[in-house]
Amino acid sequence: MAIENVLIRDEQAADIPVISQVTIAAFATMEISNQTEQFVIEALRAAKALAVSLVAEVDGRVVGHIAFSPVSMSDGTTHWYGLGPVSVHPDFQRRGIGKALIREGLSRLKKLNARGCCLVGHPQYYRQFGFENADGLIYEGVPGKFFFVLSFNGRIPSGKVIFHDAFHATG
Repeated sequence: MAIENVLIRDEQAADIPVISQVTIAAFATMEISNQTEQFVIEALRAAKALAVSLVAEVDGRVVGHIAFSPVSMSDGTTHWYGLGPVSVHPDFQRRGIGKALIREGLSRLKKLNARGCCLVGHPQYYRQFGFENADGLIYEGVPGKFFFVLSFNGRIPSGKVIFHDAFHATG
């Protein structure tokens, strides 16, 4: 059942502790997670590398978060971003909040003149937003079926993508 009164907005300083709590709860039972996503967000914020950081609010309560940060491409292509982590509190999952965060985040990236976005995620989920696996662009250590790109200008870089060092944060 979708929630109709979801407000998607920029994160504010007062949201930071709640973002961590929501992220921890969202990833607590995910087998593919090392449960370090909250540290990644904190490290991205500390490095001033959060290009877009949005929260989802329901009845005044922050229940979701999404982060976008610049990535580097080995072929020199610029203005590409990585999506992630995206978190929705378990009590609010499967109700359209994650989709709303992703759609608004991608819209904000386009307003920043981004050329595209990439992510590591579930193969079935991200295709609905136009993400696809890309021949010729890899993220080392991740099987191609889990690495997705969405070009905003029809061109996909080649070589390797490098996410911000914050993605190695562990605590």
